[in-house]
Amino acid sequence: MPDPNKSLLDRLAAFLSPLPTKPSERRQELIATLREAQTEGLIDADALSMIEGVFQVGQLCARDILVPRAQIDWIDINLPLGDLIKTVIEAAHSRFPVFEGSRNNVIGILLAKDLLRHATEKDFQVRDWLRPAVFIPESKRLSVLLRDFKDNRNHLAVVVDEYSGIAGIITIEDVLEQIVGDIEDEHDIDEEADNIISLDNGDIRVKGITELEQLNEALGTEFAVEDIETVAGLVVQHLGRVPKIGELIAMDGVEFEVLRADPRQVHILLARQIPKTVD
Repeated sequence: MPDPNKSLLDRLAAFLSPLPTKPSERRQELIATLREAQTEGLIDADALSMIEGVFQVGQLCARDILVPRAQIDWIDINLPLGDLIKTVIEAAHSRFPVFEGSRNNVIGILLAKDLLRHATEKDFQVRDWLRPAVFIPESKRLSVLLRDFKDNRNHLAVVVDEYSGIAGIITIEDVLEQIVGDIEDEHDIDEEADNIISLDNGDIRVKGITELEQLNEALGTEFAVEDIETVAGLVVQHLGRVPKIGELIAMDGVEFEVLRADPRQVHILLARQIPKTVD
């Protein structure tokens, strides 16, 4: 715990000097000191939130925030050019992973601007305009990945699982969201019809802004809390705080798993029914 006899400035300066304390303990002390600084008006709430987000990025891996392969808009290299252009326009993304034969065989990344700018040229071939795909393991730290994105001027990486299969993709926006909060990028779920998505394994992917009425209709539940309208609000009210990525919350026969969150709010969760035990 911070020493109350020291001034706030003294405590902040102390973090610049090496001490034989565990990094996790030092981190918690620093966060506590910064929260006190915010209370005293030395930094604002947004600045504190971003600082806490920086610490969170240092602790998370690619698997914690990737876009799962089931949610990716893929491009098959063997599609006729007209169908390929239609797919790109309808999806309205800036980048697409391109596969050949199998979705585990990613052969490159197609930029929408390259396709739409050059598709009318004589002898145009999509293969000629593919950018190299960057592959990373699920265990890659977000802090390292962010530095790689910056150094290599790359905006998208393909995440590979331990069996060399494609687990999903991750963008620089996904990493930055952990620091600055939600950024409306092309892979976010925006339409109300997509607030709740059923996955192949039986889980339900839920946006935090989904209304409780819509969740109850999908799961057959009866969640109702005074002055709480959304799933994110329900979870935060139940815990008394904003949960962290990967945290599990059990409520009235349903387990929620936090897929995407920042220090201020919950964005995406998985919901699954908890099997009833027989006495």
